[in-house]
Order: sequence, then structure tokens, then C-alpha cells
Amino acid sequence: MNRALRSASFALLALLGAALPGLGLSQEAVRQADGKQTGREALVLVSTIDGAIGPATARQIADAIETSTARQADALVLRIDTPGGLVTSTRDIVSDILASDVPVAGYVWPGGGHAASAGTYIIYATGIAAMAPGTNIGAATPVQMSGGAMPGSPQKQPESDTGGKEGEGSPPSNEQALSNKATNDAVALIVSLAETHGRNAEWAEAAVRDGESIGAKEALDIGAVEILATDLDDLLAQMDGREVLANGRPVKLETANALIEHLEPGFMIDLLALISNPNVAFLLMMIGIYGIIFELSNPGSFGPGILGAICLLLGLYALNQLPLDYAGAALIIFGLVLMAVEAFTPTFGVAGFGGLVAFIFGAVILVDSDSPEFQLSWWTIGITALASAALLIFLIGYTWRAMRKPVATGAEEMQGAEARVLEWANGEGYVHVHGERWHARGPAELAPQSTVRIERMDGLTLIVG
Repeated sequence: MNRALRSASFALLALLGAALPGLGLSQEAVRQADGKQTGREALVLVSTIDGAIGPATARQIADAIETSTARQADALVLRIDTPGGLVTSTRDIVSDILASDVPVAGYVWPGGGHAASAGTYIIYATGIAAMAPGTNIGAATPVQMSGGAMPGSPQKQPESDTGGKEGEGSPPSNEQALSNKATNDAVALIVSLAETHGRNAEWAEAAVRDGESIGAKEALDIGAVEILATDLDDLLAQMDGREVLANGRPVKLETANALIEHLEPGFMIDLLALISNPNVAFLLMMIGIYGIIFELSNPGSFGPGILGAICLLLGLYALNQLPLDYAGAALIIFGLVLMAVEAFTPTFGVAGFGGLVAFIFGAVILVDSDSPEFQLSWWTIGITALASAALLIFLIGYTWRAMRKPVATGAEEMQGAEARVLEWANGEGYVHVHGERWHARGPAELAPQSTVRIERMDGLTLIVG
């Protein structure tokens, strides 16, 4: 009887929580209360982020949050060890974390790992920020790949013609203005995250403007993180009882002795992680293009065309996930078109090597990212360029050798060839040449089985002598 009354009470409590949100009875509170009464074991899901932050990482964290919500987990722990990554992916991850109904904890792990650059923003976005001993966090300055100074760093003032420095009112260069814009945007984001979770905003700004990086103990001392934990069990024990924000709502964590489950990335995330490497995506695209060119030059082979189409589609999908410079993509396409023209209509290298130059310049600027992890490797560019150059040299050599060969067909090839007379009368008859029977005209004294030489062709009649 008591059990039935308790169940009815909780059902009524759930209805009141859904119908009267003004009473403060959130669904999360009802679920936690029901969990206490029924002896439900707390559940914490763990997702490990290792490597550069990119589209695959954003998909992995989004899936982890969705799974945590569906399974009504008490918390989601993101174990992070990253050198940084793409700004767009980082923004997506931060938005997903802030919108999560399940409390998210960021844990820099293992010892010797770090949450640099993009990782710092992700840690600051989580409701609980924790680090393992021997880890570090920071160095969140946007990187300038063009060789200019780091955003936010002191800039050398140009000197005037008189040797003095320009006044403070002189306008900044376009490069400096862009650097300041990117830096200020990044500072605004991380300071906002720090204020949301009550963390050290002053150090966060310094991490962006000056590239500062600190260890785990110092991060705890200055309030950049809340917990210094040796392992997951230690982390969950220290998290227990803390109140954090989840989607703007305060939630009290109950994670002591919680059941821990690790979320492994699915096949599609692993595949996306592999092909979203710009070097892999670039090679897939090249294999695809050359496979299609080979198919067009040898119709009916099917194999190269099918393989090329698959690789090309995978490469284009992967490149679509990355921040592309469309001028670079256009140069690559233009270069490949010129090389294809060389293959089908030989120009003795003019189109081919012009296309190779356009291809190399396009590959260099193809991926528009400040993160070195998402830049095309010079080895990849060099190998593909050498392979393309070798193919061009082969095509040019083949064309040159073909032009120097004796004519093997047509009237020119017949001129000067020897023929054997088969039938002859009154200055005309039939001769045998190249395994064929031809009508011929010539001297009247010729006789069957005699050998003659072809002088020229008159339509389909051979003139012999």
C-alpha cells in the first residue's frame, strides 16, 4: 500500500513539475528525487577527446550530449587532450555544451596532456572545469599563419620620413586591424564563458591576448578551474554536491559512486575524423580526379571510374567540412583542367606545366585555417605535384615518340612499299600488299608473281612501277 502511495505521489509531483514550472519543480529535480527514492544509481557518461578539434570532434561531442540527454545521465565528462583546432568547430562545441540539459564537466587528462587554444574555450564552457596533475591549459591566442605578428602582441610603429615615429592617431594597417578584430572576438567569448561559470576572467583574457599558459596547480589557485583530480573516481567524488549551470539552470550534482560508462565514437565519426584530415581529403580528391580522367581516356574500363567517383565524392565531402579558400579551390580545378587538356590534346607541356603551377599555388592556400593541424602538409603538396609532373613528362614523351615514328597507316604509309603482282593484263591488275588485295595500274610488261614498288595512290587504285 505504501509503495503504491509513493508511486502515486511521485506521479503527481511529475505532473505538477511539468504543468507549474513557476513552482520551481523542474523535470530534473523530479527525476533526481525519484532516483533517490527508488535507489536509482547515478550515471556518468565519459567521452574522450584526443587530438585536434575539428568537425569530427564537434560531431562526437554533439552525439555524446544527445546520448546523455536521452539516457538521463547525471553528468557528462569530457576528457580532453588537444593542441587546439578550428574556430568554427570550437564555436559549435561551446554552443552545444551551453545548451545541454545534462551538466557537462571538462577534465584535462591524462598527466602530460593539455587543453591549449580551442581546448581552453571548451574547458571554460563546461559547468565543471577540472585538470589532472601534470597538465596545462592556455595559449589561446588566434594564430597568424601569414607570418605577421601574433594578434594582440606589441606592433612596431612605422617610421616617418624624418626618422620619427608616427603619432598614436595613425590608423592601423589592414593586417593589424584584422588581427585585433579576431583577438577581440576571442576575448569576448572566453570572458563571457568565465563570467557564466564564475571563473578567472582576467587570466582568460591574458591567455588569449598574450598566449599565457599555466599548469594545473596554478589554474586551481587562481580560479581558472574548480577541481584538481588524479582520476575519474577522484573527479566524481569532488564533483558530488556541487551546484552547476546546465542550459542556464542550476543543477546539484550527485556523482559519488556513480556508474561510469565510456562513449566510444561511432564508425561515421571515425571515418569523418580520418577524411577530415586535409591531407587525406586532398589525396582522395586527387585519386578521384585521376581515376575519372583515366576512365574517360579508356572508355569501358569502369574500375578506375567507379573508384575515382567514390574517392572524389569522399574528398569533396571532407573538404566541405573544412574552411576552404575558394581561390585555392578554383586554382586547383583550373590546374587539373589544364592537365586534362594536356592528356587529351597534347600541347607539348604548355598547358600541362601551366596547370601544374596553378595546382601547386591552389594547394598551398586551399585550407583557410589558422590551426597548423588543419594545414596541408608540404610533403603532400610536393608528392602530388611530383606525381603530376611525372605523368606530364610521360605524356609529352609518349607524344614525341609517336610523332617520330614512321607513318603506319594511310596513303603516306603505302608509298614506297613493295607489292606482289597477282593478276596483270594491259597495264592493270591486282597486287598483294600488307595482306590485302589491291587494284593497281602500271607498266604493261608486268607479270604475275613479279615484285613492284608502290609509287602513289589514286583513290583506291595503287600506281606501281
